[in-house]
Amino acid sequence: MIDTHAHLDALDDPAGAVARARAAGVDRIVAIGSGLESTRATLAIAAAEENVAVAAGVHPHQAADDDPLGELAALLDGGVVAIGEIGLDFFRDYAPHDDQRRVFTEQLRLADELGKPVIVHSRAAEEETAALLREFSGPVVLHCFSSPALLPVALDRGYYVSFAGNVTYPKAAELREAAAQVPADRILAETDCPYLAPQPVRGKTNEPAYVVHTIASLAETRGEDHDELAHRIDANAAAVFGLS
Repeated sequence: MIDTHAHLDALDDPAGAVARARAAGVDRIVAIGSGLESTRATLAIAAAEENVAVAAGVHPHQAADDDPLGELAALLDGGVVAIGEIGLDFFRDYAPHDDQRRVFTEQLRLADELGKPVIVHSRAAEEETAALLREFSGPVVLHCFSSPALLPVALDRGYYVSFAGNVTYPKAAELREAAAQVPADRILAETDCPYLAPQPVRGKTNEPAYVVHTIASLAETRGEDHDELAHRIDANAAAVFGLS
């Protein structure tokens, strides 16, 4: 199994979390660097662990920071498997919308130049997210999918759709309905740890081992065998991120 989106640098004990993931059968992780310092820390974690790949980018919350790309662009050219998470967040509004649009667009351009997929965060900005992605030619992963309004766009354009622990919550019927519609070759699962622990462990700090609960919920929702879906998600992740 694979956790396709984990903020390992935000955990108190990344090495312990990776070990617990392996014990649970989660043998691959895509770790996310968010900004310069986070990316440096994430690259260091990955260098010390087997089968931990790195994606990195400037989160929309960081879009107003001084020179948010700067040195990060050099790190992005150093072996990361994707640019992200990037995108728009008009719900929290931690950065002005114009700054978010500019930084998102710049990173889409960079991803095109590097031939990398993008991992996209979109919250309360579905129409603008879809519009800015229209010209991007590479693979797109809609991370922590929570915007059913984006599903028709995702299905039409062949985006990968990644579900996190919130798909397991009792009130998340809309997300489970969306999960049932995603093609088998476009579905992914993630923890987004340390956030959004799945329902069976809700209230705990989330970590990569807990992606097993999300995959179990997705399998039940889709009427599929758990192990077969886990293998399919792993194959999908390998395809989009170029994992061996």
